[in-house]
Amino acid sequence: MSRRTALLAALATTGCIYGSPTPPPGGAAAVMPPLPIAGALRSLGGFDIDNASLGAGGLSGLHIDADLVVTFIDDRTRWAQARLVLRDGLAAGLMPIASGRLHDGAGRRLPRNWVGDAEGLARLPDGTWLVSFERWHRIRAFRRLDGPGLYVEAPPGLEAAPANGGLESLALLVDGRLLAITESMGAAASPSLRQGWVGGPGRWAPLAYRPTDGFDPVDAAGLPDGGALVLERRFRWYEGFSGRLKRIPAGAIVPGAVLDGPEILRIDGNPVPSENFEGVAVLRHEGRTLVAIVADDNHMPHQRSLLLLFEMGF
Repeated sequence: MSRRTALLAALATTGCIYGSPTPPPGGAAAVMPPLPIAGALRSLGGFDIDNASLGAGGLSGLHIDADLVVTFIDDRTRWAQARLVLRDGLAAGLMPIASGRLHDGAGRRLPRNWVGDAEGLARLPDGTWLVSFERWHRIRAFRRLDGPGLYVEAPPGLEAAPANGGLESLALLVDGRLLAITESMGAAASPSLRQGWVGGPGRWAPLAYRPTDGFDPVDAAGLPDGGALVLERRFRWYEGFSGRLKRIPAGAIVPGAVLDGPEILRIDGNPVPSENFEGVAVLRHEGRTLVAIVADDNHMPHQRSLLLLFEMGF
């Protein structure tokens, strides 16, 4: 059963916890106020995104650069970019820049089916975009998101991943290596672990990830100290979506390791909204480490495409 089908049955038992956002005079999203959370992260507010204004929906992958340009990919072959506006350090606007369709190596639009289920997004130091896909498990490299996407060497054994449990987590680490983790492919050491790899094309080496019980990893992002954040998600019929954000220590990401780390954010509706958060990004901006998470609305009217911002203390 797909997550979308399961959600239909859960709508009667789940509700909107977050208050009504305040729409800005323009842009692609309504601004949401900071959340009353404590701990390793400080809420900077966020956005309730209008998919039509942004040019993409079902948002699965996320990247934010030093100029506060936010890049999204969705699970129906679309990409979109918008400029993040901060005021007094808080979320203040999300202004659309461009959007379009992803293409294959010959420049043809990828079809909106099992061929085009884009999930993970990472950007190399030379500006190349890497996009991971599930169902047909592979990675494509785009010099420009509106240009052709060429195949790159995927981690060995990825083809054995479940159709809807492939490479959702793809992150560039500060040392230039890539971290890749499957959503629901059991690792060789134990089916309770998730198969992952570190390195990159030509140098992929296996490792494993230990998710919180009942959760699956759905994205990752490198941290400035050499570690990483991993976003996890769970769906239950009687409570809908929930999530966890875990921090993997610097130096722990080595071949053969079983990755694990402390929880730094809990997504359970109080106070963080219980939406289908699938993407995470990290950036340094004006001396601060900012963290963003994005929710995939599954193209469903009762779900929301939320982008939440946080400041991380070390």
